[in-house]
Amino acid sequence: MRVLSQKTEKEEKSLLKKKVVKAITAFVLTGLVFLLVILWAVNTGSLSIGPKELIEGLFVQYSEKVATIYDLRFPRIIISILLGAALAVSGTLFQAVLKNPLTDPGIIGISGGASFAAVLVTAFFPVLFAYLPLFAFAGGLVAFLIVYTLAWKGGISPLRIILVGIAVSTMFSGLSNAINLMSGGNQSSVASIVEGSITMKTWEDVRTALYYIPICLILSIFLSGKCNLLSLDDKTARGIGVNVDRDRMIISMTAVLLASIATAVVGVVSFLGLIVPHIARILMGHNHKLLLPYSMLLGATIYLIADTVGRAIAAPYEINASIIMAVIGGPFFILLLRRQNKYGG
Repeated sequence: MRVLSQKTEKEEKSLLKKKVVKAITAFVLTGLVFLLVILWAVNTGSLSIGPKELIEGLFVQYSEKVATIYDLRFPRIIISILLGAALAVSGTLFQAVLKNPLTDPGIIGISGGASFAAVLVTAFFPVLFAYLPLFAFAGGLVAFLIVYTLAWKGGISPLRIILVGIAVSTMFSGLSNAINLMSGGNQSSVASIVEGSITMKTWEDVRTALYYIPICLILSIFLSGKCNLLSLDDKTARGIGVNVDRDRMIISMTAVLLASIATAVVGVVSFLGLIVPHIARILMGHNHKLLLPYSMLLGATIYLIADTVGRAIAAPYEINASIIMAVIGGPFFILLLRRQNKYGG
């Protein structure tokens, strides 16, 4: 018995070591890819520049080429990074709260509700534009409550919440498009929210994102332990003293706020919050203390790749990053739905 116990301990230590090495390798490689993608994004367009010239132009001596890139491309790159991280973490949090591996802020209607509120304010109350993220949060929260209420029937069925979410998302999308058409479709800020476009974003948009997203991302890290506890059965979690309802509400509000801010800045982007958590779990496991930070990095990388591919693939024309994500995410969602048919009840 003692020999078997020692053998089991050695196997567990070996397995843990492999997991640690795998996690560190994933972080390092993804970080390197992230840096390379930033350099690629900076040089995608009519102007190209080397790393040395870029650093000198930013910190040493003024360069007209660097100044042009700084004003036109840097805001877009920073917004892509922030929004990719926000949507990826939002999806991870929603999947933890709803215990549904097919959950995404776009699929379950959160982004649709936030988009409708943002479009409404932008089109009819432009004087309140400075408070757009807060109105988007209110819209996302209303959508979440509608979906949660309609999907509740003695419990939350993963399939039911997806079906209700798609219906609510479609409804809000139709309303947003109607407002866009009522405004003549010529208000660029309204159209960009409806179409999920990141074109012509400015440093003002960067400041808007920076006011909210980093704080919410840091908060999500502190909530990682609660996410791990919510993965337990509710009765088991309550039995060890966890306030399940309170924790679920706090995590849900954080997820709604992240998705809503992202939507207010760039519009609805579906599937990013679905794809990233699944890839992250394959590489990191189910511990949210590793899963959430890696989801931030991976989400920022994937969204920046989508935006840069959209700029490069049909130059001088552009394809919105939201379209790139939809083309990739649609088949990915179908594949996951087939693999997760056991959740259909």
